Amino acid sequence: QVQLVESGGRLVQAGGSLRFSCAASGRTFSSYSMAWLRQAPGKDRALAAAIHWAGRSTYYADSVKGRFTISRDNAKKTVYLQMSSLKFEDTAVYYCNALSSWAATAGRSWSVQWDWGQGTQVTVYS
Repeated sequence: QVQLVESGGRLVQAGGSLRFSCAASGRTFSSYSMAWLRQAPGKDRALAAAIHWAGRSTYYADSVKGRFTISRDNAKKTVYLQMSSLKFEDTAVYYCNALSSWAATAGRSWSVQWDWGQGTQVTVYS
């Protein structure tokens, strides 16, 4: 079973930047398209960004496009989320996981492969 450990969250002022890391255990990391999902207070968990298993394609939700960058290092079994120009509405718990299907980036409902990690919290204040 793969275990996911997210890190990097903290309190940050609006307009600031953060970088999240998600380290995965297991031997099959490179075979999976990875995603960052976020859950804001009182809202459902939503797909924020994703990177194809081959690393050739990325996806961003409209709300983060142009501000967030997802990347991966298969040798380190780690996926990253670089966030800039943070807004109050980016306040959420952020989770990483492997997508069950890349079709989720085309508007279909998403599902994930592994158990959830603990997530990492970012709180943006003005």
